[in-house]
Amino acid sequence: MTGLSYPADQVRRYDHDRFVTAIFATASMREHLFALYAFNIEIAKTGEVVSEPLIGQIRLQWWRDTLDRLYAGEKVAHAVAQPLGEAISATGLDRADFDSLIDAREFDLDRATPQNFVALSSYAEGTGAALVRMALRISAVSSNATSDEIARLVGTGWALTGLLRAVPFHARQRRLYLPVDMLEMAGVRVSRLFDMTPEPGLREVVKDIADHASGLFDKVRDLSRSLPKAGRSPVLLASLGRLYLSDLMVSHWDPFVLEAKPPRRFAAARLALNLALNRL
Repeated sequence: MTGLSYPADQVRRYDHDRFVTAIFATASMREHLFALYAFNIEIAKTGEVVSEPLIGQIRLQWWRDTLDRLYAGEKVAHAVAQPLGEAISATGLDRADFDSLIDAREFDLDRATPQNFVALSSYAEGTGAALVRMALRISAVSSNATSDEIARLVGTGWALTGLLRAVPFHARQRRLYLPVDMLEMAGVRVSRLFDMTPEPGLREVVKDIADHASGLFDKVRDLSRSLPKAGRSPVLLASLGRLYLSDLMVSHWDPFVLEAKPPRRFAAARLALNLALNRL
């Protein structure tokens, strides 16, 4: 695909699901969404590309300082920061939401492990809700209690779904994002998980988390009807999330089996149909 801006190309390469949802935004909003999503890629990959936490902290601090400059009206000569500044200026994004996203990513640097589902859910909400909230703001959705709840539900559910799908990837990195207490109760040893030969109880853990994510997406259905059609692009993640959870179910809740399957085809067509039928 040619003719894409740098942020759009980054999102297409590294966050293809959000790239697909952004296609359904109006043209005037699309580049601002790509800038926001490209920023998220920049901070989300920090824990993977740095060799030690201090370097990651420096990288995240650079973005905090850059946001200070952008909110002061300065132009920053950076392939993502410059269009992000344009998005901030055009749509009035809340600085606190950016800070929430950056703060949440510090968890990745510590290589910490969620001890229980509450901790996992908090991490998922921290890395997902503010991003959806800002995407809705870019999409001209008014900030209110309903839109904030939609952002929380979609962002948390999508993050949980992504973490389940990424279990094999994280296992190869010897990273654990599944709750320790749930694994222990299911008889799953972390050492076996990291060796890519987890006990059968892993499926029970995955199913429990998937059921929770599915419940969040279900709550979005009724609430999303209040959104203007032009502003529904960010909420299409809930439709994609349901598809991925369905794939997990077909794989009997084994993310290692799911990883070996080809990527889902025609997702964009399914999203277009759901949007046309007002069925998010």
